[in-house]
Amino acid sequence: MAEERLQRALARAGFGSRRSCEQLIVDGRVTIDGWTAALGDKVDAELMSVRVDGVEVNLDPNVRYLALHKPPGVVTTMRDPQGRPDIRRYVPAEGPRVFPVGRLDRDSEGLLLLTNDGELANRVMHPRHGVEKEYLAEVGGTPTARQLARLKRGVELGDGTARALSVRSVAGARGRSAVRLVLAEGRKREVRRMLDAVGLPVTRLVRLRLGPIRLGRLRAGEVRELDPAEVRALYRAAGL
Repeated sequence: MAEERLQRALARAGFGSRRSCEQLIVDGRVTIDGWTAALGDKVDAELMSVRVDGVEVNLDPNVRYLALHKPPGVVTTMRDPQGRPDIRRYVPAEGPRVFPVGRLDRDSEGLLLLTNDGELANRVMHPRHGVEKEYLAEVGGTPTARQLARLKRGVELGDGTARALSVRSVAGARGRSAVRLVLAEGRKREVRRMLDAVGLPVTRLVRLRLGPIRLGRLRAGEVRELDPAEVRALYRAAGL
């Protein structure tokens, strides 16, 4: 990728007009490879590290960040060898290819991020970085204070102890009992296994949030681009 003016690259990445980006540089808020940037500097997005207010900025014009509301019954893969419904049909065909960040099991629904930013994806998925995942689980039975306390204290599963960072009982759709919980891990079917272990079998599971990115009003099957502020917030959450 050829070099380009720093303010132009920042403007393309969503930091406002070129004049606004020039002011960021003048104010000393932008660094290139650890050095404070100056007006007139040029950058090569493939070779240089650019940060604004200490947060890494990916200036590659080919990088993409998408949020998808994965419907239930769809597997989290771009092409399923067994011929089951996959997420490929929901991702725009034009533009650089993207990949799912982590997985939602076939029966679950909700927020799924897709990107071709490999470093960010790895950070978000790795439990060491503690990126939060928030879920709404409709369950059989009425959650008790004792069951909720167990989820927060820790539940022994086949692959170790699983704990919710926070958990509370809420109302689900059509008056069903539901639990809203936040985890910092993403083990296979972890939420379902945790709730089943305390006697609350899951009848519906929706991921509402991944780090700072929320499902919001995105309907099942809908996809949207993340805005630059969301991408920066995701970088911060992943420790980049």
